Parts: sequence; C-alpha cells; structure tokens
Amino acid sequence: MFKTDKHRINDKIRAQEVRLVGENVKVDIYPLAKALEIANELGVDLVEISPNATPPVCKAMDYKKFVYEQKKREKAIKAK
Repeated sequence: MFKTDKHRINDKIRAQEVRLVGENVKVDIYPLAKALEIANELGVDLVEISPNATPPVCKAMDYKKFVYEQKKREKAIKAK
C-alpha cells in the first residue's frame, strides 16, 4: 500500500501550470493538461515533487518505482 497523501499524482494535482522535469522530457512550464498528456504518452505518472515552488515542480516518472526506491533508501538509512 502506498502513502498517496505524501505526493499528489496525475489527476490529484491542483495547479493550473507546472514545471515539468524528468527523463525524455523538455524541461519547461506547461499547462497541467499538457503535462498530463506528455506523461501519458511516455507511459508514466505525473508526480508533484515540489508543491511549494512557483509553479509547482512535477516529474514524469513511474510512481510505484519511485515509492519503492524511497523505501529502500529509508531502510538503508535506518540500518546505519
């Protein structure tokens, strides 16, 4: 089970415009609909990684893989 309250993804993002970053993506400011379209074409999720920025920063990435990598990092930190 994922903590979906940590990050807004896809349709949960509320901003009108977002700064889009990620692999195979031209970093720029896009309207939300266009950013979602780009992420959809790439077959990945649009994840809001910096909601307090102006405009919010969103990354086109596989969200499940992102959460998995984060948990792995947290576990490694706890082990140390």
